[in-house]
Amino acid sequence: MQPQADPFIVPLCKESIEILHEDEHLLLINKPTGLLSLSGKHPDNIDSVHYRLVKDFPTATMVHRLDFGTSGLIIIALNKAVNAHLTKQFQARTVVKTYTAVLHGHVEDDVGTIDIPIVKDKENFPLQKVCYVTGKAAQSDFQVIDRKIDPLTTKVIFKPVTGRTHQLRVHSRELGHPILGCDLYATDEAFFMANRLMLHATSIEFNHPVTGLRVNACCPCPF
Repeated sequence: MQPQADPFIVPLCKESIEILHEDEHLLLINKPTGLLSLSGKHPDNIDSVHYRLVKDFPTATMVHRLDFGTSGLIIIALNKAVNAHLTKQFQARTVVKTYTAVLHGHVEDDVGTIDIPIVKDKENFPLQKVCYVTGKAAQSDFQVIDRKIDPLTTKVIFKPVTGRTHQLRVHSRELGHPILGCDLYATDEAFFMANRLMLHATSIEFNHPVTGLRVNACCPCPF
């Protein structure tokens, strides 16, 4: 038998969750970077968005997640019916999300779409990989909002059309401009240029599952 690899133990996240909106049906929160969305299997990885929220909101459930390093907007359902309604919206792709990211180098085009299929890399968990044979369709629209010279970086707004795991991180790498601070897909240079993953869920639009009104929530980018 091969020895088991040491589990990844998440560093303690000292930042708190900010509740941006609360009603009897759902919450809109700002997740800090460095916090899991759901608790991990290892007992030392119990701290998470869900673990913290159920202390005050016992019926809270996750409708969707953000990666450990990604900060920003998450919708939290406060009952099963709301969760089911919101899940259907995500499946139908009527939920519109935008992210702000800082990329390594200068992206040449001001706007564009990255259309590259992604599949789970079974030999290198938790990585995803590009595969034009077995990969699932993945599209990300982007718009450049700033370019800096020192260091050479580009700030972009991403609007993912699909919601594949690690989609924006993989697509940024394939564009030739990985997200700064990305521990999985960036070059060493790009990784060490930031003290966090420079990816933030900036806005989300969806239909309120009870009122039916279109909700357009924003959470300013902290970088």
